Amino acid sequence: MAINNVNSGAPKAPLDNTKISNQQQQNQGAVQQEVANKAATTTAPRQDSVSLTQSAQQLNQVQKKSAEAPIDQEKVDKLKKAIQSGEYRVDADSVAKKIAHLEGQVFGLKS
Repeated sequence: MAINNVNSGAPKAPLDNTKISNQQQQNQGAVQQEVANKAATTTAPRQDSVSLTQSAQQLNQVQKKSAEAPIDQEKVDKLKKAIQSGEYRVDADSVAKKIAHLEGQVFGLKS
């Protein structure tokens, strides 16, 4: 199939590489200028911040104090040996009473 009357029958003009190159440079310059303008008008980024509740601050203080508390390594070693050998026994009633007493102190309840 033949197409007639394309470009009015005139031969196609050769590409002008310098003209194309100049147009590309102008486009790149315009893009760079637009980016620079956006950067200049953009406000400074917001700073993130964190605030801890009073409870979290108190917990942090307790953790610091516990890290500074002295450790009786000899007692720890004796307990480890007793647990490993099966000689260590837990008095469940005593533990339950102590837990209940502690919760009463923490939550202001009478035990």
